[in-house]
Amino acid sequence: MKTLVIFYSYTGNSRKIATEYAQKGQYDIQEITDRKRPGVLGAYTIGCFRALGGVAGNINPLDYNLDEYERLALFFPIWASSAPPAINALLELVPSTKAVAVTAVSGSGKSTCEDRIRQILKEKDCVLESFEDIKAAP
Repeated sequence: MKTLVIFYSYTGNSRKIATEYAQKGQYDIQEITDRKRPGVLGAYTIGCFRALGGVAGNINPLDYNLDEYERLALFFPIWASSAPPAINALLELVPSTKAVAVTAVSGSGKSTCEDRIRQILKEKDCVLESFEDIKAAP
């Protein structure tokens, strides 16, 4: 199954985990970047409120065509128990009928966004293959 690893990373933890996963499976990899990267204060205040509300961020265009892949593996940090705005923007771009594996990275290893992501993917006739919360290494 042709897989694209897609990640968003603010501090580098998700980047490291996604890169290792992509190398191990010899998958293509795509980083999601903000059109305007928020500063630390903005990310952890306004960014967290936007994450909680499911608001999509403004991201740069992707290098890969998502239609060319059968499976997407998403890696991202948790902001206020939720997916960050950049991931909300990506979820809007996911084509229908994809298999999607999600890995949420946080300091606690816990999030509350699985049901929301599952619902978004279901509406697109995608299959949530797996959802894993992992604790970032200190």
